[in-house]
Order: sequence, then C-alpha cells, then structure tokens
Amino acid sequence: MYARGADGKLALTPSRGWEVEEIVTLQAVKACDELAETARQRAKAGQASTLEYHMHRARMDVALLSQASGIWRWRVRWHLRPRVFARLSPALRQRYAAALGIDVARLDALD
Repeated sequence: MYARGADGKLALTPSRGWEVEEIVTLQAVKACDELAETARQRAKAGQASTLEYHMHRARMDVALLSQASGIWRWRVRWHLRPRVFARLSPALRQRYAAALGIDVARLDALD
C-alpha cells in the first residue's frame, strides 16, 4: 500500500490483512472459472447454449446478464437452451454480444 510518510511524500508501506482478501478473491475467481468450464462442457454436449458459457466466462449470472443486456431474466434463462438460442434474431444476438463485450461471431464459438 501507499501511505504518506512523515516528510509528506508517498511511500510504499507494508500492510496487514490483505492476504485474506487475496485468498477469497482467488477462490471466487476459481469458482467462476469452474462454472465456465462446466458450461463449456455442457455446450459441447448439446445440453446448453454457448451463451451460458460466455455468460460464466464474463463472470456473470442470469441476473447480471439480464441487467446488462436489458432482456428479462426469464428470457435469458430461456435462451440458455441450445435450440432456442440457435433461433435467436440478429438483434438479440447483438444485445447479448454487446453485454458480454464480444462480437456476434464469437457468441457461437467455444474458445
């Protein structure tokens, strides 16, 4: 951490307590990565749409994707089904891609 020293200048200072936050953050990131990998496997098996994979890869859940895209939650959940997702209009695909920060062509791909 940076702190102001006795001379009034900023200096690098050791800090306590941040180790716990770092551990918790790393555990949360690992859990998100595991959700994304599970969704990727489900999409490969045809049990889920690629939207589910990209949603988890972007560290989002249904509620957050709904809010970011402006699409109702029940519709987002419906679009997680592969057959339904395959029939989405270009406009809806564009909204999802914009919310996820990717281009529309990548929305159909599993990295």
